[in-house]
Amino acid sequence: MGDTTTYTPKNILITGAAGFIASHVANRLIRSYPDYKIVVLDKLDYCSDLKNLDPSFSSPNFKFVKGDIASDDLVNYLLITESIDTIMHFAAQTHVDNSFGNSFEFTKNNIYGTHVLLEACKVTGQIRRFIHVSTDEVYGETDEDAAVGNHEASQLLPTNPYSATKAGAEMLVMAYGRSYGLPVITTRGNNVYGPNQFPEKMIPKFMLLAMSGKPLPIHGDGSNVRSYLYCEDVAEAFEVVLHKGEIGHVYNIGTKRERRVIDVARDICKLFGKDPESSIQFVENRPFNDQRYFLDDQKLKKLGWQERTAWEDGLKKTMDWYTQNPEWWGDVSGALLPHPRMLMMPGGRLSDGSSEKKDASSNTVQTFRVVTPKSGGSGDKAFLKFLIYGKTGWLGGLLGKLCEKQEITYEYGKGRLEDRASLIADIRSIKPTHVFNAAGLTGRPNVDWCESHKPETIRVNVAGTLTLADVCRENDLLMMNFATGCIFEYDAAHPEGSGIGFKEEDKPNFFGSFYSKTKAMVEELLREYDNVCTLRVRMPISSDLNNPRNFITKISRYNKVVNIPNSMTVLDELLPISIEMAKRNLRGIWNFTNPGVVSHNEILEMYKNYIEPGFKWSNFTLEEQAKVIVAARSNNEMDGVKLSKEFPEMLSIKESLIKYVFEPNKRT
Repeated sequence: MGDTTTYTPKNILITGAAGFIASHVANRLIRSYPDYKIVVLDKLDYCSDLKNLDPSFSSPNFKFVKGDIASDDLVNYLLITESIDTIMHFAAQTHVDNSFGNSFEFTKNNIYGTHVLLEACKVTGQIRRFIHVSTDEVYGETDEDAAVGNHEASQLLPTNPYSATKAGAEMLVMAYGRSYGLPVITTRGNNVYGPNQFPEKMIPKFMLLAMSGKPLPIHGDGSNVRSYLYCEDVAEAFEVVLHKGEIGHVYNIGTKRERRVIDVARDICKLFGKDPESSIQFVENRPFNDQRYFLDDQKLKKLGWQERTAWEDGLKKTMDWYTQNPEWWGDVSGALLPHPRMLMMPGGRLSDGSSEKKDASSNTVQTFRVVTPKSGGSGDKAFLKFLIYGKTGWLGGLLGKLCEKQEITYEYGKGRLEDRASLIADIRSIKPTHVFNAAGLTGRPNVDWCESHKPETIRVNVAGTLTLADVCRENDLLMMNFATGCIFEYDAAHPEGSGIGFKEEDKPNFFGSFYSKTKAMVEELLREYDNVCTLRVRMPISSDLNNPRNFITKISRYNKVVNIPNSMTVLDELLPISIEMAKRNLRGIWNFTNPGVVSHNEILEMYKNYIEPGFKWSNFTLEEQAKVIVAARSNNEMDGVKLSKEFPEMLSIKESLIKYVFEPNKRT
């Protein structure tokens, strides 16, 4: 019935993505797949907030629309005008306590809203995937002694108004799949916890109460058992279902690690240094409080997903976020009651304090608000904040000046790369949108230094860089990593003068210096981090001809130079491109050099013509050079196709040298 090949969407509509789970999914997809356009539709009800999407607002592949899924005109309009081919349907009322007191809202949102979406899919006929997000509660209560969890074909036996509406929505999804051939997939998930969750849910509620010294209310005796998954693990599960899920199938997103509610409360007390005996308060139970939900999670695991975050680690991350963001949700006193009844607020709220834009020319458009950031415009700046490492270095200093010029907020990191705690402290205090790593040991004054200082080189170039990448990944941050292209040398497949350059996917073949060894090693390991953009810089050049690290300055001061064509990086042109790459949330490995090659003699000839007419130099061979250096040097040509496709206006190396370096410094 399904297609087992990997599915690649183009334009995705995510409903309810200003809410908890969906915001983590949306931010992850926007961060990881810059080729996908993500349109978010959310009415901004009481439990959602635009701030949850802050990491995505500067991305050119993101659009936010304020509106209700129950508006058929709006939904049809969006599917057509945005050429939507994929829907991930998260929007729903989800809190069980609320469903006992306001059950009609649940029917309207969860069943009618889903029906509107399905009908729009049928009418437009353009949807290739409809992923419907359901819940483990549709299975009803699991026997306390059951050793096997509910599998995807288990009977649905909901026990409260919330789960009944979710089961009803599932039936509609299944019917549209069978009757009209809609390409539907359904997920049923365990409890999710983590940053950004509205505190009507137990874990954030208990944390906020513990922070304010109030008792933690437990329904009944606290023996009810629940399974909890960390939000980033769940976001990854949806990423897997999106790309590998089979049409017509249901997937449980669960964990076999179960916890009693009383034990969760005790763990939170322990984290906050509270005495459980005096901090826990037992209150009247819900009208019907299912004892246990237990899922069989094998089907999703076969697609390649697995839980990554240990309970202790996830709880600590969640605590850290709530202690740093206690006012994120404003006044939530109503949600912190033992049995909350939050009012459904049709108007919702806008976290940035801005008013809704209205277009009197269209009744359809009047009901929603569109926020579409445009790359490079002034609207970017409010959403950007860069954390830069390498303040005392050449690249780091230039990056700071560029940020000032572009009016981008930035701060330099105070922590040392190899000190994880100091990096975490930087991110907590600065709260950046992107991290730039321009720190590293290249040697003093050159790479020969690294040969006699190997532990120091490893500590910074390998351990430090990996630590920063890992901390950034934990905090959902893109790391722009300035690396080197000096990990290749001309060989039989890439001969000098052939025009055949080393590509991004090629494996390093130059290990003549310890510096290059460490750089090749860390680049290979960073391939495993999906939040890193690696920029291979080579023989960097700038218009500042007084800087001793400038390649032109170096060779103009040497007694003799070799004469070999090489790929090089003109910083005046390419550093602004690195900032634009951050705005576009590009990631992976990039040859960060101007297209083409230029030789030492060609550069010095330009230097003579533009700067110092009487300049003279002489050449020596690689063999002669080897006698005066400790470590071998890399010579190569880098393939520039990938970067040129993304930035077609980029100049060739010789054109860039003239425009950015020699013309501005020309002596008349």
